[in-house]
Amino acid sequence: MGKRSLILTTVLGMTISIFLLSMAFAGQEVPDTITMKSALFKKHKKGLVTFTHKKHSIDYNIACVECHHVYKDGKNVWKEGDNVKKCMECHNKAGKPRAKKGEKLSKDEKIKYLYTAIHANCKGCHKDLKKQGKKTGPTKCTECHPKKEKKK
Repeated sequence: MGKRSLILTTVLGMTISIFLLSMAFAGQEVPDTITMKSALFKKHKKGLVTFTHKKHSIDYNIACVECHHVYKDGKNVWKEGDNVKKCMECHNKAGKPRAKKGEKLSKDEKIKYLYTAIHANCKGCHKDLKKQGKKTGPTKCTECHPKKEKKK
């Protein structure tokens, strides 16, 4: 093997090794498509939302930290490569938040509900982009939630 081939093989081997190591330390493997189905809900009243990482991260150039978060002292300290928890690990109340008659729920109380967290994050982002006149995703219920197929 010539000197040039040996150098090329070594560089290629190192590049592959670095790539594989970076993948090993990059946190969890990220599925491209996620169906937003939660065990918190015994029955989903609307069709399940399908979300694609590729569309958001590559096509729309949205940083992971825009959706993934870990708050400490009011700041999001989550960074790319950190493990991602399922939304319901923190937002673990089912249903829509409802206050008792004559009371009002605080923002902190509302965000404990998975329903509120997902809608605030996803729908909120889409609405913000729409207000800015930018290309955005759906903002209406039926645009995210497909019609449920009727059981025969």
